[in-house]
Amino acid sequence: MKPTPAAAQLRGSLTQYLTTTYALADEDTRLALERFLGDPETGIFRGRTCGSGRRSIPPTTGGRSALEWQPSFTAWRHRAKAWEQLSTYKGAAGPTLVTTGTGSGKTESFLIPVLDHCRRQKALGRRGVKAVLLYPMNALATDQAGRIGDYLAQPELAQVTAGLSIGDKPDTDFRRVMTRREEMRQSPPDVLITNYKMLDLLLQRAEDRPLWERAAPACVVLDEFHTYDGAQGTDVAMLLRRLASAVGASKPERPLGSICPVATSATLGEGGGDGSGILAVAEQVFGVPFGADAVTGEERLSADDFVGGINYERVGPASGATRRTPPPRDHASPSVTQKQSMASTETVEAIDCLLLSDVSEGGLEPPRPIKGTSTSS
Repeated sequence: MKPTPAAAQLRGSLTQYLTTTYALADEDTRLALERFLGDPETGIFRGRTCGSGRRSIPPTTGGRSALEWQPSFTAWRHRAKAWEQLSTYKGAAGPTLVTTGTGSGKTESFLIPVLDHCRRQKALGRRGVKAVLLYPMNALATDQAGRIGDYLAQPELAQVTAGLSIGDKPDTDFRRVMTRREEMRQSPPDVLITNYKMLDLLLQRAEDRPLWERAAPACVVLDEFHTYDGAQGTDVAMLLRRLASAVGASKPERPLGSICPVATSATLGEGGGDGSGILAVAEQVFGVPFGADAVTGEERLSADDFVGGINYERVGPASGATRRTPPPRDHASPSVTQKQSMASTETVEAIDCLLLSDVSEGGLEPPRPIKGTSTSS
């Protein structure tokens, strides 16, 4: 999910709903409603309506010390743990299973150490595929190719390359991501993005042999690991062993050899427990032992810690602020302009009260009364 387009869509849908629900015949009242909904300073969309006092898990710098190239965003706990496990900066990477929830940054948990490794190896003049990312669907692979392309556009990663091989030519051209087979055969990418069916073909076809020359993948990533069950899981397990054999990495009693296995799945982390069942499945698929600390899960806050002290006051002008009205004229009766200003102010307050009145039943602050009316029944 991209936050900015999602917020704009939500804003548009809510505005359409409110203008349809409160179909006002009076022109002045309708315009006041439009101002209330659309004004960026005094309208309804001006920030949070309620302050929840959310307490996030504090960031940590532990993961950054494990990397040579450091991204600009915050390393939260699950990311930092994954970075430490997958970094090759100070030692070999370890098997990792990321089971955090959707939208928690699972991709960055493995992608940042992968790019850091490729950057370092490329600086040493080493060519060939250095990481293989497997996705169960072409749509996921294409989406991730765009994200990786954005990272590779950074000056620090200018020498790192990536290639997308999904069988079909993607509809979109990506920055810094190769999509043509001939180009990838002539200059193998550092990061190969593909699916398991296409990887099977890449290991079989004679014309794709140049792709694997000098290949030394440090890790292989299975995204959406929960989809590889039954016969498909068996096929992928054999495919990974063929990959290790093709690049000369396999060893006795360790089918993947020096290749570090990585798996991600939000679904597998929903059941809770100690993760022993997940580790057993991962060991069968990858043929590599997974320690108890290989699982990178989500550290969730309790409801009380998450909610904290709730502030039900609307976020807007400072408390005690008053509207400034034009000074009265010499005569006692207000001018036409003053009457219009007063009417507009009362209309906005009335609409504000109407829109917020539904929340009074949930224990929030009761709505302000409209001028000229009584709150008593």
